[in-house]
Amino acid sequence: MNFPKKSHKRSRLFTRREFLEASLKTAAVSFAAGSAAFTTMRCGPAKGKPVVSIVKIKNDNIGMAVEEAIELLGGIRNITRNKNTIMLKPNLVAPVPEATTKPEVIKTLAQMMKNAGKDVLIGEGTAAAAPFNTRGDEVFRTTKRETLDAIQKTTFDSLGYTELASSLGIPLVNLHTGDLVEVRVPNGFVFKELTLHRSLTEIDLLCSVPMMKTHTLAQVTLGMKNLIGLYPGTVYNSVRWLMHDRASEVEPSGTAVAIVDMVRANKLGLVVIDASTAMEGNGPTNGSLVKMGLIIAGTNPLATDIIAASCMGFKPEEIPTFSWANKAGLTPSRLDEIEVRGEAPEQVGRPFIKPKIYAWKEIRDVWGVKEV
Repeated sequence: MNFPKKSHKRSRLFTRREFLEASLKTAAVSFAAGSAAFTTMRCGPAKGKPVVSIVKIKNDNIGMAVEEAIELLGGIRNITRNKNTIMLKPNLVAPVPEATTKPEVIKTLAQMMKNAGKDVLIGEGTAAAAPFNTRGDEVFRTTKRETLDAIQKTTFDSLGYTELASSLGIPLVNLHTGDLVEVRVPNGFVFKELTLHRSLTEIDLLCSVPMMKTHTLAQVTLGMKNLIGLYPGTVYNSVRWLMHDRASEVEPSGTAVAIVDMVRANKLGLVVIDASTAMEGNGPTNGSLVKMGLIIAGTNPLATDIIAASCMGFKPEEIPTFSWANKAGLTPSRLDEIEVRGEAPEQVGRPFIKPKIYAWKEIRDVWGVKEV
């Protein structure tokens, strides 16, 4: 499986012969415009409603848009009050710039948090990188520490995160390896306990910073789905093989319930979605790029993801992760239960081409059981 060094449209990861040679010619979803379900304003939150901000990126100034999105939520000092140590979790599924969170988004958030006197870390557990566990169109699973360390170093280095962290004086954490601990998941759908990097238990706030994308297993990659990268490869395999296997015993995607279990096991309290350039079709790496020019943020992960998905043309009930999150007691469930500040979703959104959806067992059969 080859990772192109530079591509303006597509890049590969979770495919072998295009996931059973599936076509990207799926029809675009219908998009409801002018909905009265949203409360769009810049001040005075509606009582009891979680707040989500949507900001247009002007003159390609991503950093300024991130700052504005945070201000619409009440400002970084308010968001991080009584929280001293914060981990930023970008979406670095593979060392492919077109399919990952832009460093500028992470840089701006880190600087804002440091200016507020916070200790900041950047953590990730990348799924795959050539030549370590992908070769041509083949994907291999591994639990070997040396291989996982090489995957993560290559990803951090090639995407500019090593240089970024050094310039800011903050640590990079490879969530695949190192000091791992057990964390209980009360009433977990899949796991009663999860193995996590110890740093995740020592922080006060986890901030998920995904790139807006569609996904062939989960429908969308947004703030909650991004937490799949917290499953350490030394326990769950590099492409989370064990996690998917276990979760597929509960629901076909082998993903949605595992996302919700991971959300409940962590201190996820801020989501900032990089929708500067998004991906539609067969994401997370094999779709087509879409110029959205947005930053979307919120302190309620489910509300933030629901609004972001609506900007992509998805209704909440179309996304299995949202339904499972509601079953776990997480709220909200409807668009009219969320206050939107800044831009209105129906004004800045567009219908995304839907991904071809697979059950995990279909992908498992294509990949086989090869290990490295």
